[in-house]
Amino acid sequence: MVKVHLCCGKRNFGEHWIHVDGAKDNESDEKKHFAHILYHDVTKLSFEDNSVDLIYCAHGIAYWDRHEILDILTEWRRVLKPGGMLRIATPDIEAMMKLYFEKQYLLTSFLGPMYGKMEMSNATIYHKTVYDFKSLLAILMMSKFKDIKRYDWRLTEHAKHDDHSQSYLPHMNKETGTLISLNVECIK
Repeated sequence: MVKVHLCCGKRNFGEHWIHVDGAKDNESDEKKHFAHILYHDVTKLSFEDNSVDLIYCAHGIAYWDRHEILDILTEWRRVLKPGGMLRIATPDIEAMMKLYFEKQYLLTSFLGPMYGKMEMSNATIYHKTVYDFKSLLAILMMSKFKDIKRYDWRLTEHAKHDDHSQSYLPHMNKETGTLISLNVECIK
């Protein structure tokens, strides 16, 4: 089974995954954080058409504008096998707004998930958009994906790796907290 982890950053899911991310170690780095990354362009994948069983991307799609993500999703769909799965996690604006308007959390609690400022390869990148289920559903449908639904991160092959698909408030309270990650999967 060919499993691709896009926008993986420092998260290494192991040898059964192909890791793709724009981040690279500097020559002077003593400790290599990105040695697991095989390819560095998540927008033009180095895979044949219909060759990948599963693509997983946690909190990566928010780094592109909505008009840009359509072409990227088309590229990701190109490499998926018929019946292959795309699994996406992205900050859930609806869950965050609910917590904010119920006055459970201050705005500062949502700045990281909403704006996603991060250093990457000598540049600073930011989230450019947010999604709720309805808007992500529409974009995935426009990209010709089907069987679009939410997924439970606990039931995935990557559940043991703590990543942003497991983002909760209060932080790390996975039992009684509120999930603020919109976790959606779909089929080619």
